[in-house]
Amino acid sequence: MPHWFSCRLRQAEELLSRVHEPEAVLELLAIIEAPPLEYDTVSRISLYAETLPKAEEHPFTPGERHMHFLWDAFDKLPLSLIVPFAIPFRRLLARRLFGACGAAFTAEENVRFNFARLLRVGEGVFLNRNVYLDAKGGVTLGDGVALAEDVRVFTHSHGEASHIERIYRPVAVGDYAKVYAGAILLPGVTVGRQAIVAAGSLVVHDVPDGMVAAGRPAKVIRERRTEGRDGADLEHIWLF
Repeated sequence: MPHWFSCRLRQAEELLSRVHEPEAVLELLAIIEAPPLEYDTVSRISLYAETLPKAEEHPFTPGERHMHFLWDAFDKLPLSLIVPFAIPFRRLLARRLFGACGAAFTAEENVRFNFARLLRVGEGVFLNRNVYLDAKGGVTLGDGVALAEDVRVFTHSHGEASHIERIYRPVAVGDYAKVYAGAILLPGVTVGRQAIVAAGSLVVHDVPDGMVAAGRPAKVIRERRTEGRDGADLEHIWLF
């Protein structure tokens, strides 16, 4: 990694230890080459997720608020496209922000989530561009999981007679499963270990371990062709 990137990342890591302070946020914004903000602006940050009912149960700490803000703000900047800085910077945030985050986590630009504390990610997880994780009901992604471009995961729904009525149900994606581009996972589903969800699918029921599901709604169409490989031998390696 070029010295400039490694130096900036070390500075960012040090500042994240006191990210609850507005002064640290201002310095982090300078590191990621964001337009400058006033101290008073940073001290008054309020995010959309904090207006939701779930925020009463899981209120943001000042540090969580600032890291959510930095995650979204970073993707509006040119530096977010430069891999040697962008991937490690998102990892630094994820390790502090998520409920759990394993080694070698990779997120491309424009990955969005609301309650990161309710998001648990294993080792070697890859989130491609424009993934959306509605974590209000809880989202768990196992080791080696990949969510491709434009995947949407929802963990809550609204009552038909009253929109105020909300139902929360967790979503889980098992180890070494893959969810391909444009697929949608609805509240309460589990995608099993080493399963595959085909592109554009709408998953309304669980997908068993090792199976391939496709369609709207998704149905199991066959077993995954593993050629006898299992777990890490499936080579879910996303960046070299």
